[in-house]
Amino acid sequence: MKREMKELTPRVIVNELDRYIIGQDKAKKAVAVALRNRYRRSLLSEEIREEITPKNIILMGPTGVGKTEIARRIARLVSAPFIKVEATKFTEVGYVGRDVESMVRDLVTTSIRMVQQQKMEEVKTEAEKRANRIILDALAPKIKKDNKKETLVNPFDLLSKGMTNGTADASTEQPEDPEEKKIRLEKRSEIEKALMDGKLEDEVIDIEVDDDLSKSIGVMAGMSEDMTIEIGNIFDGLLPGKKKKKKRHLSVKDAREVLINQEGQKLIDMDEVHEQGLREAEQNGIIFIDEIDKIIASGAAAHGPDVSREGVQRDILPIVEGSTINTKYGPVKTDFMLFIGAGAFHVAKIEDMIPELQGRFPVSVTLESLTVDDFVAILTQPENAVVKQYTSLLETEGIHLDFKEDALRAIAEIAFNKNEEEENIGARRLHTVFEELLEEVSFYASDYDQDVFVIDTNYVNSVFKSEEKAKSYDKYLL
Repeated sequence: MKREMKELTPRVIVNELDRYIIGQDKAKKAVAVALRNRYRRSLLSEEIREEITPKNIILMGPTGVGKTEIARRIARLVSAPFIKVEATKFTEVGYVGRDVESMVRDLVTTSIRMVQQQKMEEVKTEAEKRANRIILDALAPKIKKDNKKETLVNPFDLLSKGMTNGTADASTEQPEDPEEKKIRLEKRSEIEKALMDGKLEDEVIDIEVDDDLSKSIGVMAGMSEDMTIEIGNIFDGLLPGKKKKKKRHLSVKDAREVLINQEGQKLIDMDEVHEQGLREAEQNGIIFIDEIDKIIASGAAAHGPDVSREGVQRDILPIVEGSTINTKYGPVKTDFMLFIGAGAFHVAKIEDMIPELQGRFPVSVTLESLTVDDFVAILTQPENAVVKQYTSLLETEGIHLDFKEDALRAIAEIAFNKNEEEENIGARRLHTVFEELLEEVSFYASDYDQDVFVIDTNYVNSVFKSEEKAKSYDKYLL
């Protein structure tokens, strides 16, 4: 939920992150200070504000320790435009792959979508009223004016007779019988009341909705979203009359959602949305570049693939430094966007990054590997704790999982040992352990008669003992 930036002091930000992420205090503090500095900058005069740029951050640590989650939670906390990109998807200009400018275009698209959703919420009440009127007309149609017909006339008649729309009335409309009108209005009133009381949600109706002609078609395969032709826009000025309509057969509940969206679009000013979206992306956008260490050559002189890696760094450099990128919504400046890089840095080091790019990431924080105590805390403390997730899933089958403290410690130790012996995948290892631990329970959940299933140390050991026994013989095998 969005909170006022004035309330979000670094201490409050860290406390919010503690609700979902265990440990990593240094990283939380660094990101909290960077976020607070944005608010401080917004309070300055425009002259000084233009001189202060965000202090970009690099988070170093193995996978699964909370690098991505910290950035994602921060963006959600302040409702800032946020995107996560993989550095390995980008290639140097001239090679096959995505160009680095696409990350800025993606951020702008995300920002505009967020602003559009906010505007839609503001007009939702009026849009819902309009939607209900359209649904009511479908359930209780108004009298059709069949007697009034329009016929095309000769263009020369327009000049001589002064007709305006190129049509002429074939006959005069006949008045509706008063008694029939009264009955029709009473019936319509009854249907309207039932509709407002939610008694007609499952009724199926036919409605007419705008046919979206603005389907973007790429000129060539692999082209980006900005390099497309919008067919609808080409013909907007050429096709006479109203927008093309299409009929849809929907329940009242589903029709209302479609119509609220359609009517809401008519109530908002998309030019204002685009303008505000561009401004939000420029001033508050956050770009999280994951696996940034994979585009860094390790130590030795660059050759082969390493040349392309350095090329990607040089392509990213002007964006991080601050430049103007052209998007389909207009030019956007990257000077004040916050860039957060993340990587394991097992092989390559920050020192191997080209010096110019190093200077644009002045803050670097090392995240610690998770300990057994961290795993125990992750299992129970966060609001999205693993135990809560699996307990909620099985409660849908009428089974309550009762985890004993000694079992949680045993699970944490198993996860820690697996990370030490195999690949260290951080907290994600807990999901691997839980899937194996609860495989039988999940499979037979709908067949159990008991309501409570106790998970204690004995049960944990019974699941994992055969696996551990097999491993104990590995050292004797040639």
